[in-house]
Amino acid sequence: MKEHEAGAKTADLARKHGISEATIYNWKAKFGGMDVSEAKRLRALEEENAKLKKLLAEQMLDAAALRELLSKKW
Repeated sequence: MKEHEAGAKTADLARKHGISEATIYNWKAKFGGMDVSEAKRLRALEEENAKLKKLLAEQMLDAAALRELLSKKW
């Protein structure tokens, strides 16, 4: 991102790093104007959020299974 902000052409950067131009534009939209530490923090928060969402989904499935089990016994 620093190279792109410094004025390097997108096509040259994509070729140099072996990624598509669309990837560069997506990264610019997501990480543009951030420092490296801020980008790392954002990535860590996104990973933590994904783990929490997975835990929530598992808990909801467990609760639904218990409700179904209790409704069958009565």
